[in-house]
Parts: sequence; structure tokens; C-alpha cells
Amino acid sequence: MKIGCPKEIKPQEFRVGMTPNAAREAVAAGHQVVIETNAGVGSGFSNEDYVAAGAAILDTAEEIFATADMIVKVKEPQAVERKMLREGQLLFTYLHLAPDPDQTHDLIESGCTAIAYETVTDRNGGLPLLAPMSEVAGKLAPQVGAWTLQKANGGRGVLMGGVPGVAPANVVVIGGGVVGTHAARVAAGMGADVTVLDMSLPRLRYLDDAFRGEFKTSYASKGNTAELVAQADMVVGAVLIPGAAAPKLISRAQLSEMKPGAALVDVAIDQGGCFETSRATTHADPIYEVDGVMHYCVANMPGAVARTSTIALGNATMPFMMALANKGWKQACAEDEHLLNGLNVHAGKLTYYAVGKALGIDVTSPQLLIK
Repeated sequence: MKIGCPKEIKPQEFRVGMTPNAAREAVAAGHQVVIETNAGVGSGFSNEDYVAAGAAILDTAEEIFATADMIVKVKEPQAVERKMLREGQLLFTYLHLAPDPDQTHDLIESGCTAIAYETVTDRNGGLPLLAPMSEVAGKLAPQVGAWTLQKANGGRGVLMGGVPGVAPANVVVIGGGVVGTHAARVAAGMGADVTVLDMSLPRLRYLDDAFRGEFKTSYASKGNTAELVAQADMVVGAVLIPGAAAPKLISRAQLSEMKPGAALVDVAIDQGGCFETSRATTHADPIYEVDGVMHYCVANMPGAVARTSTIALGNATMPFMMALANKGWKQACAEDEHLLNGLNVHAGKLTYYAVGKALGIDVTSPQLLIK
């Protein structure tokens, strides 16, 4: 199989879909690998690194899309890239289709087979290709939130850890999963007073037992959430429903109850955001203000630490990429139900229920397609 990796073109996206190590593995297995020139520079990988791994360097994305059987990326294909996809081509990347009808319709019309990192599962019910970036985003959230809280950036002017005689920042993390746990640990490590909200009592028990009071936990009822958010200096939105649009947990009306200059960090923005007033921003212009509350809603937060993120993502995706290349998508998915859960689009059909429900599109069972 010929595997192609174009350079990411989303604004301020410095990650790359394949590391030189991944290219080396694919070449050793008998596949061809083509990389767009300078695709890895933002992550610290040169063209020479890929050539040494056995890959070929092509000058343009058009050449990559025209010749590759499988396209491996990081972010969802942008409009210009979607026009280059073709029938029968395999796309392996993050998609986040539920809040993005334009992309969904373009992928359906292209006739390609699209497997989304974020809906591939594992035997424990986890999301193994989303988890590395969730870990990165969770650890970044308190950092960018602390920056947003600085007065020069429109925030309250509150220091995360306070100083003797001055209370630390009050941080509320909504969601106790991978993102929320890492966000809470980092915020607590910065000295903040942290509370994690979740609706799963077993998860709250686990967090209490595992972290032994490093941060507080509380049940995420609507009333409890509203009360804690009103007291917060920073709120981190870390709620995910796999493949579906994120639930709106804080309404615009609630902003008037919050402290002026408080910071909202929406890590769920890829799935549409979990605050009613969220809209995607970029690293170049990351924050905006609504009703006196500062919003940080960068849709590719891990891109800020591109080298760490690329290597972490590559470690997770490489076994699945190799299975797809070695066996073809149909056999690979037939043998691995967890990889089959990643199938979102095939040959003009939508194959992921949560996306169909969000966008009102008929869905074809992926099990029928592999038969």
C-alpha cells in the first residue's frame, strides 16, 4: 500500500500525521510512504529524517492525495483537502464530524473510506487514539487558563497558587475523565483550589481514592454545577460523548452569575464545545470575551506542544495504521471490532450513529459493510 502524509494546513497546527519511526515501520513491512515536503518541520522532524526512514518526499499535497492509497493526518481535512479525496481512498485522522455538517457531507460525496481516531475503541471501553491528546490537552488547560486569567489578557488578575495571605484560584473541572483528571492534577500542582465534577459516582470514588485529596470531587447535578461555577475563577470543560456533539453545560445566562474576568477553557471545542457561548479559536487569537467572561476555545490545543503531541499520537496510531496497510481496511476492521468503531464514512454512506443523530443523516451499519 502507498501511504501518504500531507502537511497540516489548519492554522497554527504544527503536528504531523506520521513520525519518521512510523514511516520506518511501514517501509519495513513493504509499503511505500510519501511525505509532503516539510510536513514534519513543526514537530522537529526534517525531510532528511523521513528519507533516512525510507520515505519519499513529494513537493505538494496534490501529489500526496493523487497517489496515496491511504492518507494519514492529524486534523480533519480542510475544505481544499476534501476536494482532493477520491472514491476508494482511505482516510485515517481525527474527524469530529458531529458539529461539522460541511465536512460530513463532503466526505460522503467524495466516496472515500474515513476512519476517525476519536471513535476507535479498546477492550476497556476507552478511546486509545483520543487518550494521548486528551492527556496533553488536560495538562495544557490549567496553563492556558492561568494565562487567560492574567489581567493583561482580560482576566481577573488571579494567580493560580495565590501567595501567603491571599487565597489561590478557585478552579472547577467539569468531567472526571482523561482530560479532567489531568487538568485537575496540574491545576492542583499549581496550587489552585480544585473541584472535579462528574455524574458517575464510581468515577468520583476512584478519583478520591487514587488522588487522596489532591483535589476535591462533587456530583455534577445542575444545581451543584451552577453554584460551583458561580464561585470559580476558572472553569475547564472536559466532557466528552464519543463521536457525538458535546453537551452544553453552561448557558449564556449563567455567565452573568460568574465573576467578572473568570476564565472558561473549553477542551471539548472539537466536538462543538460544552459551553453555550463557545466558538472555535486559534493559537493566533485564542481568547474572546462574552458578558465579562473570558473564553479560551482553541480547537487544536495539543498543537501548541507539537513535538510531544506528535510522538504521543504516533505511538498510539501506528499499530492501527499498520493493520490497515497490511490487511486493507475491510479485513482489518472485520478482525478488530474496536477499529471498526472508528469507521465513520464509507463509499457515500455515513456509518457512525452518533454523527447521524446529531446531523439528521441516515446511517448504514458498519457491520453490514464489512460483510
